[in-house]
Amino acid sequence: MTERPDHLPDYLARLADENAARFISDGLLSGKDNVPSIALNQAAEPMPESPRWRLRAIRDLIDDAMYIYREERPTQADAWLAPRLHAILRLTRAEAADSALWNHLALGVAPDFVVWRHLSESKKTVNARYFKGPYHKQAFARLWWSAELFRDGADYEPVVTACGNQDMLNTLLRMAVINHRPTAQACVRLLKRGVVRTGRDANALGKAVNTSAATLMYDVTAPDVERDAGAVRRWIDEGEEGVSVHHRPLPSGPPEECAPRESVERLTDYFAELFADAPVRGKEESEAIAEED
Repeated sequence: MTERPDHLPDYLARLADENAARFISDGLLSGKDNVPSIALNQAAEPMPESPRWRLRAIRDLIDDAMYIYREERPTQADAWLAPRLHAILRLTRAEAADSALWNHLALGVAPDFVVWRHLSESKKTVNARYFKGPYHKQAFARLWWSAELFRDGADYEPVVTACGNQDMLNTLLRMAVINHRPTAQACVRLLKRGVVRTGRDANALGKAVNTSAATLMYDVTAPDVERDAGAVRRWIDEGEEGVSVHHRPLPSGPPEECAPRESVERLTDYFAELFADAPVRGKEESEAIAEED
């Protein structure tokens, strides 16, 4: 199985897409080969030597996730790792949009995690996009952005809920409507309340919410408060002083105001109605069996 890199640099770096592609071999995707770490680091572009870019704490966090869930399904690690990765890797959204950072994290820092987490049991391989891919697919970008978009101010608990349903995560994360915080929180509430239970439910909800957004302006019917850019900036700047995140208790995110409760409740009720009428694959068969019983 692919192992932790022999040579781990002190700081995160940038690995451009064209350079990253050189290190994604069939042997790596099948979990049989390691990444040539020295060659990779020579191809990477160094970042400033700032405490915010130090890798030791990030790598320790990843090691802990793999240890905690060593006897569980690797998918279960997402809900634990996403908020903690976000809390320790404090990025602006512009920085988080840089694929070169995530390429380096996946290939130069933790290729063993990517293989452990995303190796398909049926195909015996890893989709290359988990190493180098869009933000909603790449192994670490998807976790960081999940935490960024599903957190409710400083509260990461909604992130844990959202990441606990892979279909919710995979469907909603790629939709533009999830940038509207009351929309994100309303979807999470339907999960918490048990209205949405299965992966098929989550897919149906995501499609219904996205389709409805074409005719109903969520930001008008359920307005959000103005975002506190200063609070986020200060939180990020704290990373320049070096930040430690306790692995067991859930950390706190940027001290922003939560999404307005009224807006969240309004959309929760509306989405529940949408979901009630949404086509869910297999739903009719399940209901028919239940009636027969």
